[in-house]
Amino acid sequence: MMKSLLHSVRKVFSLRALTVISLVLMGCMLYAQSQVTVPSVNIGLGPGTKNPNDVSTSLQILALLTVLSVAPAILILTTAFTRIVIIFSFVRSALGTQSIPPNQVISGLSLFLTFFVMAPTYEQVHQNAIKPYMAKEITLEQAMDRAQKPVREFMLKNTYEKDLMMFLDMRNEKPKTRDEVSLVSLIPAFVLSELKTAFIIGFYIFIPFVMIDLIVASALMSMGMMMMPPIVVSLPAKLLVFILADGWSVLVGAVLSGYR
Repeated sequence: MMKSLLHSVRKVFSLRALTVISLVLMGCMLYAQSQVTVPSVNIGLGPGTKNPNDVSTSLQILALLTVLSVAPAILILTTAFTRIVIIFSFVRSALGTQSIPPNQVISGLSLFLTFFVMAPTYEQVHQNAIKPYMAKEITLEQAMDRAQKPVREFMLKNTYEKDLMMFLDMRNEKPKTRDEVSLVSLIPAFVLSELKTAFIIGFYIFIPFVMIDLIVASALMSMGMMMMPPIVVSLPAKLLVFILADGWSVLVGAVLSGYR
């Protein structure tokens, strides 16, 4: 009887202690919140400014935000990223390793190799456009015009003439010089050329690995091991050949040398 009475008393005291602790913590939180000032944000409509410079600055900020929103697409479609990431995906498929290397590794390596390939082009953009514009030596329009030239030159060097002529004919454009080629026609032609080049390289990558699969399948059939999946034997064989040939270094070197 005494034990049950003591147990009930301890239970009541523990509940009261928890209640007191909870009240103290809530009081501390309310006190802390009362000491912190939360900034207010007001959005409203009012009369516009009459200063043309303020309007021009607002339009420039709006244009900059628009460019930042499409920056990933610009990075993918106007650089070497498309070709590199597709080639690496072909290598993974040819080896038969579905998730090795992971997508994060392939995308990261492709991104850094893209920076390596595009470094000379972006250096020209920095020296000819961004640096003078930050020093207020040229206007925004002049900076944009200067920034387009190195990027246009890079894309023209790596675009098939047949693909470019197809888009120029669709738009009835007849540029007399390389600088007159519009980006509206050049960018899709460049992307199409990059896809075509990546698939051609992927075809050459697949050939030796397909030969290994055929040899392994024929050997298993000749030994009567028809129930054994050929990939169990061909996967280690393909990995061994790829390692002995120093495949990653050779592949990366070939990809980088493909850009002029």
